[in-house]
Amino acid sequence: MQITDDLNRLLDIVPDEIRQPLEQHPQRNNLIEIVMDLGRQPEARFPSLAEPLSQTPISKAHLNYCIERVGHFGGDNRAGIEQTLHRISALRNRSGEIIGLTLRVGRAVFGTIGIIRDLVETGQSILMLGRPGVGKTTALREIARVLADDLEKRVVIIDTSNEIAGDGDIPHPAIGRARRMQVSRPELQHQVMIEAVENHMPQVIVIDEIGTELEALAARTIAERGVQLVGTAHGNRLENLMKNPTLADLIGGIQAVTLGDDEARRRGSQKTVLERKAPPTFEIAVEMLERQRWVIHERVADSIDTLLRGREPHQQIRSVSETGEVIIERESPAPPARFPGMAASSGQAAVSPIRPVTPISGWRSAGKMVPMPAPGENFPAKSAPVSETRYFEQLLEESLAIEPVAQAGRFSQNVGPNGEDLPLHVYPYGIARHQLEQVISTLNLPVLLTKDIESADVVLALRSNVRNQSKLRHLAKTRQVPLHTIKAGTIPHVARALRRLLDMDDPGTPEVADLALFARSGSSDELEALEETRLAVEQIVIPKGQPVELLPRSPNVRKMQHELVEHYHLKSHSFGEEPNRRLRIYPA
Repeated sequence: MQITDDLNRLLDIVPDEIRQPLEQHPQRNNLIEIVMDLGRQPEARFPSLAEPLSQTPISKAHLNYCIERVGHFGGDNRAGIEQTLHRISALRNRSGEIIGLTLRVGRAVFGTIGIIRDLVETGQSILMLGRPGVGKTTALREIARVLADDLEKRVVIIDTSNEIAGDGDIPHPAIGRARRMQVSRPELQHQVMIEAVENHMPQVIVIDEIGTELEALAARTIAERGVQLVGTAHGNRLENLMKNPTLADLIGGIQAVTLGDDEARRRGSQKTVLERKAPPTFEIAVEMLERQRWVIHERVADSIDTLLRGREPHQQIRSVSETGEVIIERESPAPPARFPGMAASSGQAAVSPIRPVTPISGWRSAGKMVPMPAPGENFPAKSAPVSETRYFEQLLEESLAIEPVAQAGRFSQNVGPNGEDLPLHVYPYGIARHQLEQVISTLNLPVLLTKDIESADVVLALRSNVRNQSKLRHLAKTRQVPLHTIKAGTIPHVARALRRLLDMDDPGTPEVADLALFARSGSSDELEALEETRLAVEQIVIPKGQPVELLPRSPNVRKMQHELVEHYHLKSHSFGEEPNRRLRIYPA
């Protein structure tokens, strides 16, 4: 990493009693800024501390000494030193007189964007977020140089405060071949942005500090014309932009939507929810937590949708090791606390390194699937080869951001949600006993079926049967046994009912599907058909909102596929003539 700061040019404009202590200071190369306030001691600020530079308070003569040696102060109260990246900002009193100066050291750091170079080369628009002083402008300058010199693109920088390319008419060499457009007044930045596109045919526009609604609107206009945008905005995280009505349009905008009764029930939410209004202006967002540790949102639209649903989005964490190697990790949200056996109380996200993807053959090669970990990573070597069922179970758990739940010890408590002893004794009425037994066995639930209502903890019955059976209602009331009804006796309805009785069902959290629940004989044909259905739902129908047609199957297998689709609260229909009759799955 090469650093160019021209620090001597900045020290030349300050009085001798301030310059001399800095010239010999051991932290000289880490200097961030010099603060000179009228009537106070001058101060040097470093990354970890601030030190006084003189015992003599700053006078107006000291301030005038600096002011005479810098350029003109613009409408944003900033000035610079010609052909350097240093920034001098002024504090004024109510009369407009300068009573304080902040001399910020500007550095051109070559090699800072190696951490996201692959994203820069994609041609997608990138938004940089982070607190002041974390290096947003430095990264922006380096991105402009790489795009202009290395990728040979036509790059135009909208330099509102001459901070990216330096003060003066000749831009600093740190931006390479990129061109720079200066802005006469900060409030006109949005006009210069549009002018750059209309007059100079850029392939890339670089903007620093998008801060007003007009600038956000101009950025969207530029992005819709096919120009790559690279910019910074005020805010540390994406959540800050979501709560900022002025800049929310950069990430698609937020609007209130009223849902129908069925949709609100399916989501387990209120009828009025917040949703993204439009596609984001920037496809990629980079949260600069530290100088060498960045959080990457490769798909801003997906991250915003996930945050609006009250969940943590999947994101990358990129950092640089001591040897200069870029380390890429995947951050997964902590699993919901309602799922037994999952340590979610700490609130810490689980971070796992990204493994390279190896080619997959067969009909699954068309899907976006990740192979199972090599023996010894998540599974012991003696368990290889891994069964197909376990393979797709792992995929589903990853897509739901929920870690696998160990069956053993799943219910360590001996008391049910209402104080009853476990196992829970269930008296079924009008529901196929073999289906109940299959669900209990597959999910390893602490439930026993009983034929005696007096020994039951709960009655589970079909809703249609209960309407016509006043005797059953009276019997349950007399014996003080809770009566729980379900709409249909299908496996998904039965599984959800038993989970709810055990206080496992969280309407805001997707259920973990188990293919063994839906397979009748467990044959390879059944499992393959169910696996195909699962991938279609999780990789196309739900994330992309597109209908999907499956491969032709027999009537019995199609029935299993319908039940699996119902598990995801989606609709499906069979169409076509035998033997080519097949399922079509529709988005919610």
